[in-house]
Amino acid sequence: MAAGEENNQGHRAGVYKQKNKGHKHGKHRTKGEIEKDQKGRVSVTVLTKKQRREQRRMDRRHKANQLRRNKKDLVLTEKRRLGSKDGPPHLVVVVALHAGVDAAGVAKLLCSEGAGGLVRQEQCVSGVTDSYGLVLPRFKQRFILLRPDTADLYSLLDVAKIADSLVFVLDPTEGWDSYGDYCLSSLFAQGLPSHVLVSPGVADLGPKKRVESKRTLSKNLQFRFPDSRVFPLDSEQEATLVLRHLGAQRQRKLGFRSRRPHLVAQHVSFTPNGSAQGGGTGTTPATGLGTLCVSGYVRGCPLKVDRLVHLSGYGDFQLSQIDAPLDPLPLDGPTSRPAKPGKAGDEDMQDTPADAASVRVLMKADPLRRESLQAEAEVDPMDGEQTWPTETELHEAEEARKTKRLMKTWMEKMRTLNPRTQRYDDHIDEVEEGEGLKRYREARAHVLFPDEVDTPLDATAKNRFQRYRGLKSFRSSPWDPMENLPPDYSRIFQFQSFDRTRRRILAEAARDEEGAMVGWYVTLHVIDVPAAVMEGIQAGRPLVVVSLMPHEQKMSVMHLLVRRHPNNTEPIKSKEELVFQCGFRRFRASPTFSQHSTADKHKMERFLRDDAPTVVTVYAPITFPPAGTLVFKQREDGAQDLVATGSLLSCNPQRVNLKRLVLSGHPFKINRHSATVRYMFFSREENLLFGRQEHFGLPVELRTKWGRRGHIKEPLGTHGHMKCVFDNQLPSQDTVLMNLYKRAYPRWTYDPYVPLPLPWVKRETPEELEGSDME
Repeated sequence: MAAGEENNQGHRAGVYKQKNKGHKHGKHRTKGEIEKDQKGRVSVTVLTKKQRREQRRMDRRHKANQLRRNKKDLVLTEKRRLGSKDGPPHLVVVVALHAGVDAAGVAKLLCSEGAGGLVRQEQCVSGVTDSYGLVLPRFKQRFILLRPDTADLYSLLDVAKIADSLVFVLDPTEGWDSYGDYCLSSLFAQGLPSHVLVSPGVADLGPKKRVESKRTLSKNLQFRFPDSRVFPLDSEQEATLVLRHLGAQRQRKLGFRSRRPHLVAQHVSFTPNGSAQGGGTGTTPATGLGTLCVSGYVRGCPLKVDRLVHLSGYGDFQLSQIDAPLDPLPLDGPTSRPAKPGKAGDEDMQDTPADAASVRVLMKADPLRRESLQAEAEVDPMDGEQTWPTETELHEAEEARKTKRLMKTWMEKMRTLNPRTQRYDDHIDEVEEGEGLKRYREARAHVLFPDEVDTPLDATAKNRFQRYRGLKSFRSSPWDPMENLPPDYSRIFQFQSFDRTRRRILAEAARDEEGAMVGWYVTLHVIDVPAAVMEGIQAGRPLVVVSLMPHEQKMSVMHLLVRRHPNNTEPIKSKEELVFQCGFRRFRASPTFSQHSTADKHKMERFLRDDAPTVVTVYAPITFPPAGTLVFKQREDGAQDLVATGSLLSCNPQRVNLKRLVLSGHPFKINRHSATVRYMFFSREENLLFGRQEHFGLPVELRTKWGRRGHIKEPLGTHGHMKCVFDNQLPSQDTVLMNLYKRAYPRWTYDPYVPLPLPWVKRETPEELEGSDME
């Protein structure tokens, strides 16, 4: 190349040439310019990892809108399916909250022909007289109206658990009475589904009284139902509006029932074991087991034949098969069996004629896959030793019997026989009054002197407190949760991680689409059922069947978080037998109470607290949260009081609940950093035992009510006096305390068979009795 040509090409900048920043002219690129620059091939240096992770603003907005739309469509689908021909009928429960209202008249008015409904089936629910199968061709919906006996609280709670809507019947002037408020407290604690408030009898009031009653009723509703509307219900036109509102209102989703298949029994038959022919609803033997055939609509989620079922109030049982009878409440056209496309084994069921005489068998249980009824772990009798009652426990039991007998005799001698006193005493149970006084004094002493006890004079402290130990610090001192476990722990089951197991089982239940689908009318064959179940149905009590999740029949240590009910002020002692309603289960147990904290050790409470939430620990079958909890106490006369309400907390046998015991002593010689203490122990050996380090692993720490800290230095004499060293000088009026701890366990008194409570009756107050006597 010539030299002239090379000079004409000009200068080329090298790779190290300085590049200055461009001039900021104050303008920004438009969205169009940005999109134009981003189209096509881009430089590798622009596509960084951070930019790959980030989403554009519009993409995030579109994704959020899509998720919102999917959730809305899912809710609308469930809402439209309820009461339609593809879903179960809308289950409506009519509840009277006042003794002066006519709930039966309200149910009949809702089912009248003038309201637009056609009653296809009277006594739709087995055993319940006031139950109707209603079809509304105008709204293309079908309902099941059920009016349980409000006096039977268990029946009311059982049907309210699975009801789609509740119709509360209010008095036009007062709203609800004391028993209605009691029912509302129980329903709110259990989990309240969608509800409607109706008030019959408004048309019978005068114009002025109608305005006054409306104002009073609105004031009463502010506490329980602040944003609810009260529908008048005196005519068929108003009944039509109520039915339309029931079918169109938003449904409240309750977690403990939406994750488990369940149904209310509409037809029930019982066949004793060994009988060749099927039994009907006639007389059943007083004893023995049999097969219970329960027909109803599947609700919640698909029902599997290999899973266990729970009959509310009776226990857990197995299924042998599931049938598909004719639908007794068709929306339009002839009755037909359930037919769902897309499921294996159901293609031939779609071609079944509607007038087939035989009942179609949907599925049978597989003996190899069916869950076992085993509730307790197998215990080897050679693993443990026989535990006999100690002499102290036998002596305390004998003293309690003597005290009870003497108190009864004293009350009989002190009773005067004049008519006024006799009438007043007729309303008082003497034994219950004496026990109540004893519990009240114990609770008051516990408030004034929490956990303080006196060292016995007739027994050594070594024997009396041999299971207790001292802790340097309740918060930081270690306590092995697997040491010295009681024999009852060999009968329970436990998980390595209860939360992980719960998440896995709930996720599998949400994805599972096998079994009898929601909305199908099926017949469940429940095997080995006692005849008492049929007797309860014949007595007029509804039957609720719930399919259990895996492991929910096994016993373990369950913890419930409850709060004291404000209307109950009676002292409730730890390990006292109570009645629990936890989810779909009802049972009796003797729990322990403990503080609700985040530490690894929890202080046991001797009484149920009034001012703070309390953890209740019981031996009970495993239940996966969420689940509402109600705690009742049954009186000797058969009635039950609502004690506490709350929810299921967890299943954790390794939760350490420590019972504290406080020994007190009096300083009578005080020096600068030491003091001589007496009345805590009464022998030199006890001072040596609790003062030396080898017994508890750490020195037992002493504390005083004025905040001093110290320990036992040496014993003085042979009468229990001891020299103690503290971090500061003691005041003369101070008290020396020693904290001892032992692990507390509940009693194994689990009983799934709870007797029915007596009807709730309002008792007359002493003022009312005195007023009637004066008259």
